[in-house]
Amino acid sequence: MSRPVEPAESIGLAGAEKVDDLRELWLALHQHHQQTAALQPLVADDDLSWQRRRGTYLAWLDSGEALLLLATVEERPIAYAMVHLQRGPDDTWPLGERYAELYSLSVAAGFRGQGIGSRLMDRVDQELEQLGIRDLQIAVMVGNGDAQRFYERRGLQAGEITLYRFG
Repeated sequence: MSRPVEPAESIGLAGAEKVDDLRELWLALHQHHQQTAALQPLVADDDLSWQRRRGTYLAWLDSGEALLLLATVEERPIAYAMVHLQRGPDDTWPLGERYAELYSLSVAAGFRGQGIGSRLMDRVDQELEQLGIRDLQIAVMVGNGDAQRFYERRGLQAGEITLYRFG
C-alpha cells in the first residue's frame, strides 16, 4: 500500500500584496511569544498587535527596505520570514555598509518540525548574498530557548540584551 504524497512547500519572494495573508501566521507567533517570553506583558490585543505589525511590514516593503519570503503549500501560506534591510556601519558592532535584521520568522503549527524554518533561513541567506549583505542580526525573546538554539546552530551568537521599563 503506497502512502499519499504530501504536497511540497514552495518558498519565494513576495510583495506588499501578500502581507494580509500573514495575519494568522503572525498571530501564532505573537501567541507563542506570550507563552514563552520571560518578560510580560506583551500587547494583549491580537488585532492591535497585527495592525501594528502589518503597518511596519507595509512601510518597509513600500520603501524597498525589506524582503518578504513566503512558504506556501498549494498557494496557502504556511510560513514566512520578514527581513528588514538596514544601512550601516554601526558604532559598536563591525557591521557592513548594509546589514539585515530577521524581524519575523513564523511557521504554522501543523508544519513545525519539518525543516521549513531552516529552508526559509537558507533562502534568506541566498537573497542577502545576492544583495551583497553578509551581516545579519536577529532578536529572540528571553525565554524562547528553542529559537535561540535554532539561530545559534546557524552560526549566530548572542550579542546584547534589550531591557524595558513600561510606563
